[in-house]
Order: sequence, then structure tokens, then C-alpha cells
Amino acid sequence: MKVILLQDVKSLGKKGETVEVSDGYARNFVLPKKLGVEANAANMNDLKLQKANQEKVAKQQLDDAKALAEEIEKIKVKLLIKTGEGGRSFGSITGKEIAKALKDQHNIEIDKKKIVLNDAIKNMGEFHVGIKLHPKVTATLTVVVDGE
Repeated sequence: MKVILLQDVKSLGKKGETVEVSDGYARNFVLPKKLGVEANAANMNDLKLQKANQEKVAKQQLDDAKALAEEIEKIKVKLLIKTGEGGRSFGSITGKEIAKALKDQHNIEIDKKKIVLNDAIKNMGEFHVGIKLHPKVTATLTVVVDGE
């Protein structure tokens, strides 16, 4: 019997795949536990429509991420860091502070976990910080750090 999987099943396959299973396994395990549905014409058509919709949503998310990346590349974020004698800084700039400054200064909300800091920002100057907006899109934000 052909079955369309509604969830990932360890020994069979991933969600959305059409697999061939024995009739007993389908009747006694897959169908009662709602792990899959019988692969008839109506269910196959539903699967095709779902995949088309998922592709459309994924393309829209990619386009939105690219547009946001272009916007982020054009702006600069200014942050202040406490400095002592001789220009030595106290502490460092974190992803959380960069995300908050981006929200306050440019009204762009980015999750702090998406900000990629290679090294801690402990000095004054201009730094380029990566922001992972999408698995395929990474933007570079310019962060300007001044002393207080």
C-alpha cells in the first residue's frame, strides 16, 4: 500500500514523502497513529498543493530577507562604550546591545541570536558585523563605537 507520510517516521522516511508499506503495517501502525494517509488521488493532489504553497512561502521569505539585507547594508549603528584613562574600554559590545541599538535607531527588529560576532568588540572604531537573516542571506552591518 502506498502511504503519504504526515510526520517523519524513523524507519520509513520524512514528512511529505510517498512510501510503499505492507498493508498490515499501514492499517495497524501508520494510519491509526496519524503518521500518514493513504496515497489516493485526492491526497496526492493535496500534497502537491501543499508543496507548491511551501515553495511560494520559502521564495517570499528569501525575497524579504534579501530586501532587508540591502537595507541593513546601507545603514550604520552608533554605540557608546565606557572608556577610562588612555582610551581603554570597560566591557564589550554584545549582540544584544547591537540588536537594541538597531531597533532604537532604525526601527529594524533583529533577533540577537542572528548577529554573528567573530570577536568581542572592545575598542572604539568602525566594525563590520554579520547578520544571518536567512540560511542563504547574510547582511553586513556597520557598527560605529565611540567612547563615553
